[in-house]
Amino acid sequence: MQIKVESGDITQQSTKAIIVNLLEGLSQPAGATAAVDGALDGAISRLIADGDLRGKYNDLTLVHTIGKIPTAGVLVVGLGKPEELTLDRVRDVAANAARYLRRQRCRSAATVAHGAGVAGLEAEACAQAIAEGTLMGLYTFRRHKKRDEDETDLEELTLVEEDASKLEALRRGVELGIVLAEAANFCRDLANEPSNVLTPSEMAERARAMAHEAGLECQILERKDMEDLGMGALLGVAQGSQQPPKLIVLHYRGAPGEEGALGLVGKGITFDAGGISIKPSAGMEAMKGDMSGGAAIIAAMRAIGQLRPAINVTAIVPATENMPSGSALKPGDVLRAMNGKTIEIINTDAEGRLILADALSYARRLGLSPIVDVATLTGAISVALGNVALGAMTNDEAVLEKVKRAATAAGEKVWQLPMYEEYKEQIKSDVADMKNTGGRAAGSITAAFLLKEFVEDTPWVHLDMAGVDNYDKEKGVMVKGASGIPVRTLVQLALALAEERGQPASK
Repeated sequence: MQIKVESGDITQQSTKAIIVNLLEGLSQPAGATAAVDGALDGAISRLIADGDLRGKYNDLTLVHTIGKIPTAGVLVVGLGKPEELTLDRVRDVAANAARYLRRQRCRSAATVAHGAGVAGLEAEACAQAIAEGTLMGLYTFRRHKKRDEDETDLEELTLVEEDASKLEALRRGVELGIVLAEAANFCRDLANEPSNVLTPSEMAERARAMAHEAGLECQILERKDMEDLGMGALLGVAQGSQQPPKLIVLHYRGAPGEEGALGLVGKGITFDAGGISIKPSAGMEAMKGDMSGGAAIIAAMRAIGQLRPAINVTAIVPATENMPSGSALKPGDVLRAMNGKTIEIINTDAEGRLILADALSYARRLGLSPIVDVATLTGAISVALGNVALGAMTNDEAVLEKVKRAATAAGEKVWQLPMYEEYKEQIKSDVADMKNTGGRAAGSITAAFLLKEFVEDTPWVHLDMAGVDNYDKEKGVMVKGASGIPVRTLVQLALALAEERGQPASK
């Protein structure tokens, strides 16, 4: 889909539809909506007076123009109360409007910059939100499904602005929004693939192809490389599968000559049957998405490569299946990770923390700091936070605050869980340095404590995304299937860290 910014009069657009807005509580339309209302001889004002248009958040009302202006229809979107308007709402309104027009078989549309100038929202940020919302809201995964003959795509959206002084800011916002949304959708493509297609090898090849396009360096470590590095935890999980494991390493060097790099680590379990501690069959098909953390890391690197911030970033994704077989890991086994620490296996379905243990050890060997890891790690995080927020745990509050600010900028929610030392008692083992699960109580926190053993004193944030990796219905920018969270948060973090050094991105 193409999104562009043009100077002009919204009432004179010859697209199939134009999108304007209405704030709740107004008795008369304002701004561009007022101009459209005038061109329609007060049709919008009459709908407001009759109570059919109230401007409530996410209300959508299509007004037919009957030839009074070049476009066939005017979609009036409700923005809600002015004091409650946020960029998150602008994103969601743009997504809902785009899906509505697609259902109306609309191929092209024009829009105003919803929210610009209201509640302190800047035009550039609103343009970015509109681009993100439109592209993410229209996302579909059709790779293995025959296309409906009646299906029509919204192919073009034009953001129209009369004030020429705002055009450059609007274009910057749209450009950034497109990069972020396309990265989130790239993540969705990976996570929505069935596991017989997206094997660890295929995941590695797609990362390699992406790296070539985005100007990144890519290394794929094979089983022999992992053996040489002593990655017994990752190899222990992989031993039950016929698919060879891969360790995907991506380097972006935006600050050549400087030491150190931001480290991004993502869980890449391309299918999780639970191993010998096999999962119940009901819903197991969703376990193709247990690589969503790794997909998010790869997709974030795609956007970072396009935006070119002045910072070094290295991504590490351990990729394997977790399967039951005669060669599979067993409860009671003891594994030795890359850093020499041993782990007693209590439950083979607590495998994500095992592969991340070696990936985090490798990140430390590369000198990465700070490190942010992302994983669909525990069902316990869904119990605690539902499908609204990522759970965050850290050994460095300052780094977590930066992650939180990045999440706010992205419109993705993060909630911190405590890391009190008392929780560590739950993963103490009688036969090894630790055990791989501490039981049901505080399950997300005890899993984070195991990971902490492998970052040691490196500043680190762990994001448990198991509650937000997949949705079963459309809501704003979210669609059915993989969410694309937290790709935009990770990109915003990289941009913010680059700006701390006084070096903004140069796309």
